[in-house]
Amino acid sequence: MSLTPVAVALRALLDSVPGTTGAETLPLARCAGRVLAADVAALRTQPPFANSAMDGYAARADDLQPGKELRVIGESAAGRGFSGAVAPGETVRIFTGAPLPEGTDAILIQEHAEGVDGPVIRVTKAAGRGQFVRAAGLDFGSGEILLAAGRRLDSAALGLAAAMGHPELPVRRKPVVAILATGDELVLPGEPVGPDQIVASNSYALAALVEQAGGTALDLGIARDNHPDLAARIEAAKAANADVLITLGGASVGAHDLVQAALKAQGMDLGFWKIAMRPGKPMMMGRLGPMVALGLPGNPVSSIVCGHLFVTPLIEALLGMAEPERDRGEPAVLAVDLPANDERQDYLRSTFVTEAGERRVKPFPKQDSSMLANLARAEALVIRPVFAEPAKAGDPCRIIRLR
Repeated sequence: MSLTPVAVALRALLDSVPGTTGAETLPLARCAGRVLAADVAALRTQPPFANSAMDGYAARADDLQPGKELRVIGESAAGRGFSGAVAPGETVRIFTGAPLPEGTDAILIQEHAEGVDGPVIRVTKAAGRGQFVRAAGLDFGSGEILLAAGRRLDSAALGLAAAMGHPELPVRRKPVVAILATGDELVLPGEPVGPDQIVASNSYALAALVEQAGGTALDLGIARDNHPDLAARIEAAKAANADVLITLGGASVGAHDLVQAALKAQGMDLGFWKIAMRPGKPMMMGRLGPMVALGLPGNPVSSIVCGHLFVTPLIEALLGMAEPERDRGEPAVLAVDLPANDERQDYLRSTFVTEAGERRVKPFPKQDSSMLANLARAEALVIRPVFAEPAKAGDPCRIIRLR
């Protein structure tokens, strides 16, 4: 079987998504990090009235000329405005955010007034019409759509939703991603480790990645290398109505690699297997009824890199976010020479260094896919395209930031 290019594999994966997850309505306080399921329009105008942008004096602009004296007839504060009207020759002491009194159209900031403690002030610098005045509706108007479906709700979006008057919002249900580690060699952290065993790490890393992307991770534990155990845990994913099943390990061609056969026995329709990438070549994708099945490599770095490249876009597609297939790379400059590449696209764990005042990216000299310590130290992945020519320090490259 020929190797599937990364871009082709990603497109096939996203095409396999049966649709977005359903919607639910949550209180605003529980919406942080969630994805909007519908457009949201303002329920009110902001600000609802003209108000002052500065502490000072509200008056008619025609009166705010140097040397002019104005009689102070009252005060307007935020939440407690001045109820009367201001006539020529009069002014009202005003504070930031307070409503502009009737008859006024400008603000004289307090630094440009003399006699601020008395009943009469004297203007020392002119203020034009509308100066330091926030007009009603300056921010937004009632009925205006300000947050679009597919928007992830960060602090700014949540603040805006609150200002728009929404106590709750429609958001996408978090996709449930079942994670199944496989292999007789695996034990959980804290358990006794036999002479031929290793501690399972991939499931914890993938669960964190799933949660960061906006999904809910469901840990199915460790399946041993036998068909009955694999079948039982795949059935558990179905019973949980998981949107995605991720298996870790056992997707290659060895005598103990049973995952693909177990999934096919459960009815999986294979989409692709083996990707032209390093690390991550033995990745597999298929559909198991309504559930997307992803078989990730057992090597820790391979599974995590595949998670960044495929699991995150998959979850974004399920959440209805815009452009899950977008290029996540950005330009950078190499700090070291790199050799020519082969038929597999490379993703090199790297850090940033500063050389001659320029920020550059430096791949680690060792890139074995079992080395988690390097990945934990890495700040980016340098992308080396298929059959890339040798590169020199100072050459441009593309990277994917990890943090």
